[in-house]
Amino acid sequence: MLDVCCSYGINAALLNHDVTLAEMYERYTSPACQTMSTAELAAGDKEFYAERRRPDAVPVFGLDVAAPAVQYALGVGLLDAAFTDDLEQSSPSPGLRRALAEVGLITLTGGGSYITARTFRALLGSVRRPVWVSAFVLRTVSYHPIVRALAAHGLSTTVDVGHSYPQRLFTDEREQRYAIEAVRVLGGDPAGREKDGRFHSLHYESRPDTR
Repeated sequence: MLDVCCSYGINAALLNHDVTLAEMYERYTSPACQTMSTAELAAGDKEFYAERRRPDAVPVFGLDVAAPAVQYALGVGLLDAAFTDDLEQSSPSPGLRRALAEVGLITLTGGGSYITARTFRALLGSVRRPVWVSAFVLRTVSYHPIVRALAAHGLSTTVDVGHSYPQRLFTDEREQRYAIEAVRVLGGDPAGREKDGRFHSLHYESRPDTR
């Protein structure tokens, strides 16, 4: 699995370890963790996740231009490999191309506002096996250019626009007004979602077209 815009490896933590998102919030907002140095927290995290590693854990590669974040995730054992390639600007490095040859699933959770179809074209140009793409994208962003890029590589995309997934609270009224207007521009209805104070995302699932 390749987690695009992986940051500190939260998806890998939830996928491969017996830990919930609520438990992670509790851990990292605790007074004990907040007073630790980075080195102390890393040592604690390495032990924390090792104790909770699932026997059926799958290899997870991380891709993010934020080098400190991916290096932290790699160091504490959440990622099996980490890459900082900026695929908006350049082609995959030799190391990333070798990793992509093993990838069967690409995930994106929260990065749809930062990357474009250029990144996905670069990734899919290096995969060597049938690959699925699972993406959670904010309703304020159009995913259609990426859907077209995936289709060009033989992937068919489905989305249930009637079901959304709540994300973080808005920081202020200005951000909420932006989100409401952006959703309306894209043909969505913010009632009961963005109007209630949170960003919402849609889940896009892309699979090889077998027709």
